[in-house]
Amino acid sequence: MKRRNFFMLMLGLLPLLTLAQTNPEGHRIAGRIRGVKDTTVVLAHYQYDPTHYVPKDTARVDANGSFVFQGKKSLPEGLYLVVLPKGRYFDMMLAEQQFSFETDTADFIGSMKVTGSVENAAFYGYQQKLKTAFEEMRQVDKQPKTDASAQRLKELQAQARTYRTDFLAKNKSLLTTKVLLASSEPDVPTPPKAANGRPDSLWQFAYYKNHFWDNFDLSDERMLRTPLLQPKIDRYIKELTVQQVDSLSKEADYLVGKAGANKDMKTYMIWYLTSQYERPKVLGTDGLFIHMIEKYWLTRQMPNIDSATLKTVTERVAVLKPLQVGKIFAMPAVGDTLARPLSFNNLAAADYTIMFFYAPHCGHCREAAPKVKKFTDSPAGKGIKVVAIAIEDSKEDWKKFIREFKLTDWMHGYDHKQQIDFRRQYDVVTTPTLYVLDRNKKIIARALPVEQVEDFLNFTRKQAALASPAKPGAVKTATVKAKQTGR
Repeated sequence: MKRRNFFMLMLGLLPLLTLAQTNPEGHRIAGRIRGVKDTTVVLAHYQYDPTHYVPKDTARVDANGSFVFQGKKSLPEGLYLVVLPKGRYFDMMLAEQQFSFETDTADFIGSMKVTGSVENAAFYGYQQKLKTAFEEMRQVDKQPKTDASAQRLKELQAQARTYRTDFLAKNKSLLTTKVLLASSEPDVPTPPKAANGRPDSLWQFAYYKNHFWDNFDLSDERMLRTPLLQPKIDRYIKELTVQQVDSLSKEADYLVGKAGANKDMKTYMIWYLTSQYERPKVLGTDGLFIHMIEKYWLTRQMPNIDSATLKTVTERVAVLKPLQVGKIFAMPAVGDTLARPLSFNNLAAADYTIMFFYAPHCGHCREAAPKVKKFTDSPAGKGIKVVAIAIEDSKEDWKKFIREFKLTDWMHGYDHKQQIDFRRQYDVVTTPTLYVLDRNKKIIARALPVEQVEDFLNFTRKQAALASPAKPGAVKTATVKAKQTGR
């Protein structure tokens, strides 16, 4: 069974953060598209990433391909799409509220002509210029490889770079320029040499990360209505940041701080980072979720959050805090088949313990139990014990499950008094839910998929072996062998 994260349900609320202001003139965008007629087109703006957009207006296309988007309210500025039937679309920069354009379905960019919009004249002029340059590069590249063709290709590439640089310098005030800069990568200079005489890759990485946001204006709320923001956050926080709670919390605070000059941008940044780490893909990183809730939500830095929502997130943090990686796991107050209290005392010698929360009638649990048993019964499962706790169904169903899958070598528990809320106390929102504990019964993995248990424990054992200091006897033996072989 599956559960949608609470914070993903709030996604639909975020478009309400920025409301268009009423303008006596409103908006009027007249268009003509050759190759389209007698249909409907939609004007929408991007929302955070390339896959989400918000429709703002529709228009009917006549037999000549003409239409008008018109309304009494001005539209929020940003990068828009004009969406045609059959999944076709092209972009428009929305900064002016009244302008016109015409183009052709055969070549939206090359055929675009704009009147009354400095932004779109620049936006499409830039694309048309580079489109022509890239087409010439392709033609040169198809020619036989000679010194002359190679030189010509270099010249064209240099001309394109020069044009881009000049365009950005001459149009600093345009939203078009902000979008183009935001989509660019940091220009990493030649790195110094490392001790081995090679380029210092660590220096390169540090420079790249430190300058990652240089060209992205997080104080401009219009950047929310582009396809660039969310992918940029994902790359920075998920790929360029060590997936460890302290590192993640530091970088999340940095991003919220950079966005803090704009209320809407800050609100989105807090919401998005929180939502991504309630149930993250990397084990042990949901501590960032707790950090975001405690630092920003509970201190009312998230605007317009009602008391019911605050109560929900507070309860969620209360559930997750004692279940973080590194915390000692508390055995539930359950009993065995004779109703005797379960205790970790019988598992003191176990290198690792798997806590297996399940429901006897759950189909996934019935598939998972044999897989776990096969692993723990194998040589690779030596030193690994299982504590299986049924969270629902009758005692008869529980005991039948144990017999059916021949799990008598596991430790079994059942809430005979029916007093434990496993969802709230152990975050068992789906079954089966697995925890992995170390020798000291500290949590080293939570909500681990059954299919990953063996690989996770094999990796954990290897890492522990590498981290363990060599035994004195082993060092002495190695030294003797080295002397005997003359090395």
